[in-house]
Amino acid sequence: MTIDSSNIPDDSEKAERSSYFGLPSLDVSVSFPQATPASIFPPSASDYYHFDDLLTPEEQAIRMTVRACMEKEIAPIMTEYWEKAEFPFHVVPKLSALRIAGGTIKGYGCPGLSITASAIATAEVARVDASCSTFILVHSSLAMLNIALCGSEAQKQKYLPSLALFNTVACWALTEPDYGSDASSLKTTATKVEGGWILEGQKRWIGNSTFADVLIILARNTTTNQINGYIVKKNAPGLTATKIQNKIGLRIVQNGDIQFKNVFVPDEDRLPGVNSFQDINKVLAVSRVMVAWQPIGISMGAYDMCHRYLKERKQFGAPLAAFQINQQKLVEMLANIQAMTLVGWRLCKLYEKGTMTPGQASMGKAWNTLKARETLALGRELLGGNGILADFLVAKAFCDLEPIYTYEGTYDINTLVAGREITGLASFRPAELNRRSRL
Repeated sequence: MTIDSSNIPDDSEKAERSSYFGLPSLDVSVSFPQATPASIFPPSASDYYHFDDLLTPEEQAIRMTVRACMEKEIAPIMTEYWEKAEFPFHVVPKLSALRIAGGTIKGYGCPGLSITASAIATAEVARVDASCSTFILVHSSLAMLNIALCGSEAQKQKYLPSLALFNTVACWALTEPDYGSDASSLKTTATKVEGGWILEGQKRWIGNSTFADVLIILARNTTTNQINGYIVKKNAPGLTATKIQNKIGLRIVQNGDIQFKNVFVPDEDRLPGVNSFQDINKVLAVSRVMVAWQPIGISMGAYDMCHRYLKERKQFGAPLAAFQINQQKLVEMLANIQAMTLVGWRLCKLYEKGTMTPGQASMGKAWNTLKARETLALGRELLGGNGILADFLVAKAFCDLEPIYTYEGTYDINTLVAGREITGLASFRPAELNRRSRL
């Protein structure tokens, strides 16, 4: 085989490069001193309609505690870990100290927060870093809540206290390679054997899965053909979880592919309250309220960043905040946040009254993520060239919002959940299939 030597780098090619080729990048505070990067997080400026007045003193205190922790502990490191797509395990004790894991769950070492307090905490985490928010949401509002709503008393006593302190970390596995929006058709199987169950199949996009101590797995019972829930412990024989590479959003979150090859789960680790997809919907209804608050927090952080940046950055002899078109965009961002916040707040109140419907939760999640997309696009415009740098938050938040727009039901699927509720007609499947949806 003849190889063209002209395509092989050699010492002469290296010699043609500059003497400063490959030097470390300048710190952004040195390269762009006119505006403050997000590592020094901007003060909160987005509560224009004084939403804080609607909160109880306890809810206000949680907001300030979470905000202070995120600004001090997470903001200085988030861009580095986002760029590396690595999880900052050293901050988990700081998140544990917030006492927000477990959210609304009462007892078992959980905080027993109001759903409004839990939602506020979700938004405040997402305001600084959406990946940390998703890490907590998967652990708390999906895995822990599934155990709390559908687990036996023994399972709650065994697993929840440790999870509430982040001494152990959990993931929740529903989505599969072939079944995303059509999750109720999942094919991972659970076959009854003496003393337990054998799991076979594959899951995809599962947050926290590569390092979770406890994995909540949804699988199809081969006897009943219904979906059941199982608690699988890390390092179970036949279990593997590998990281999904090359994501453009939520890069700190460790999403994984999980494979089950003859994985044994003892009878004591089957969740007795998960006997159909309708039982899963009980968990998703609550978690969608939390997810509806993530875009609120993300938009708050982007607005705060733009608000400070426009007053610091000068062009044509004046701060960018002095230009009419920039003020208009800033006001559009702020107005969206007020509307999104009130939608989120109302969802919480409906849930507390016991009257919230799945359609209401779905519409709230869908609409808030849609408005957040619009808000982040405006923020990206306002920051100009710095709008593509993670150092100034908006570009990172812009990318982080995209998976949130999709997970916990895509925008389209969530609108169809609401549409079914208001019309009485399901439209998830093409009409010619004439098959009832299990969603």
